[in-house]
Amino acid sequence: RYTFASTLSHLRRTNTPIGRDGKLAKPRQLHNTHWGLVCPAETPEGQACGLVKNLSLMCYVSVGSPSEPLIEFMINRGMEVVEEYEPLRYPHATKIFVNGTWVGVHQDPKHLVSQVLDTRRKSYLQYEVSLVREIRDQEFKIFSDAGRVMRPVFTVEQEDNLEAGIEKGHLVLTKELVNKLAKEQAEPPVNPDDKIGWEGLIKAGAVEYLDAEEEETSMICMTPEDLELYRLQKAGVALEDDLGDDPNRRLKTRTNPTTHMYTHCEIHPSMILG
Repeated sequence: RYTFASTLSHLRRTNTPIGRDGKLAKPRQLHNTHWGLVCPAETPEGQACGLVKNLSLMCYVSVGSPSEPLIEFMINRGMEVVEEYEPLRYPHATKIFVNGTWVGVHQDPKHLVSQVLDTRRKSYLQYEVSLVREIRDQEFKIFSDAGRVMRPVFTVEQEDNLEAGIEKGHLVLTKELVNKLAKEQAEPPVNPDDKIGWEGLIKAGAVEYLDAEEEETSMICMTPEDLELYRLQKAGVALEDDLGDDPNRRLKTRTNPTTHMYTHCEIHPSMILG
């Protein structure tokens, strides 16, 4: 009965369990947190409007992975298990939660978070594990459970990477990688193991999946052009306002030079549709 496209759409449909006859407007309205995860346009008209939604294009629902290896990994990196924790000795230690369970504390959260992030980017950790550091609450939350809606974004190098020759503040996705992918599209490799593909981008750490929780602790810019502008501004170059008369031009993000650096970059604005 369905066309191919509508079958795919049907597979990515979400449903809100509220009586259709309710005249409530709130649950039907678009929420800010839906950005990039739920399509703002595709919803039926009439009774089910806004209650039946569709996932966005690049959206992915996590499958889940066991949490024991994560806890092991943390203990090997200096985490003190919660049973042995003495609050009076380290009153300012950062609490570590895995899937909502308090498993231990750590003295140097900044170092730990960067280590875990690095391990995930190098694909030793499952790419769908999400890492959220709440600096104000002194908490570090790790989620590896199933059913979290995630979306991919390009990663931005946070420190100068001398091995790969990528400067701080540049995309991890390099021209070489893009050229390899283009070549692969033109003539697919004979051996399937040599294929880079989407998995290759994740393994290279050029693309990262973020869920709604982790997205709140990230700085995501809309286009690579924004990264360029930010770098110029950091270098002290005065940028003049773009007062073009094109009504469809995109408004540039007005960055404050003192703000924190971007951590990720959107793949393409059209990815919010589904």
